[in-house]
Amino acid sequence: MGKFARGELYIVAYDFNGTRLAYPYEPETIGENALNVTDPNGVAKVRNMRELAKRGSGFTYYIWPTPSNSGAEELKLTYVLTVDEGLWLGAGVYLPGQAPLFSKEARENLTAFVERARDFALNNTKDVALKAFNDKNGEFVRGDRYIYADDFEGNTLVLPFQPELIGTNRFELQDPNGVYLVQAFLDVARRGSGFVYYLYPDPAENMTPKLKLCYVTKVNDEWVLASGIYWPDV
Repeated sequence: MGKFARGELYIVAYDFNGTRLAYPYEPETIGENALNVTDPNGVAKVRNMRELAKRGSGFTYYIWPTPSNSGAEELKLTYVLTVDEGLWLGAGVYLPGQAPLFSKEARENLTAFVERARDFALNNTKDVALKAFNDKNGEFVRGDRYIYADDFEGNTLVLPFQPELIGTNRFELQDPNGVYLVQAFLDVARRGSGFVYYLYPDPAENMTPKLKLCYVTKVNDEWVLASGIYWPDV
């Protein structure tokens, strides 16, 4: 290994089509298109990294095998940086603790919850939907699982446990590790739907920041909605 591969710290490189150009631990995959690669929770790691690269740089999470730990799957915080119009790079650190491997049932239940909310939004006026989603005693709040929503400018439309933030713009909001969480789920929503991770206060734990797997879906060209499940509360 060369100077750009130091155990678990190594450089990966891609073009903007998603073609893998450098990956020291799996050289046989160089030249393959990796846009559809997902982690065990369905997070599209390369697509999410590419969206960061389009903005220049940024942090993201995903689960990936650890070279220094016999290929064990662990949560990784990766920094992405654009080199030029044809190349972007990434390198990350593996975070301590058990990897947040959510069950298939948990992920399916989360997806169904969000899709039901989307159906409600499409079959009612926007005002009716927002009122229902912001009701802490309503059908779209189940313990620490709740619907939240933003428009594509990052303005907060639904946040039942932090109503004081409704109407504010949180486009630049970062989690404790520097992940732009609103930008991350807007990126996913522009593709239609999908999963992302970030740290966010858990209302069931006195608003202590915890890792969250979020499912995001686009309602229409005006706004998006999402919900998440906290680790390890599943």
